[in-house]
Amino acid sequence: MTLDDLQSLIERMYSDKDRERGTPATFLWLCEEIGELGSALREGSQEEKCNGVADVLAWLVTLANINDVNLTEAVQAKYGSGCPGCAQLICTCDSKA
Repeated sequence: MTLDDLQSLIERMYSDKDRERGTPATFLWLCEEIGELGSALREGSQEEKCNGVADVLAWLVTLANINDVNLTEAVQAKYGSGCPGCAQLICTCDSKA
């Protein structure tokens, strides 16, 4: 599944609810899912980790959809030519930054 496929799938399944909920509430849901992912990464099973990552990604896709952001284009523009900081394919930025 590509980012475009995922974005279309989430749009098809949830677009009416997502647009009605709006950006602020959707962002709060994303933050809650990030918290749950943190717990899973700390002490959860592999299945809980996988589910947590999938949930965070789905809520991020939802935010992109309701804000008219094409994820493929956004990621390509930001990272397609290498690290945004040093412009290298293997980052050479200071690891403390």
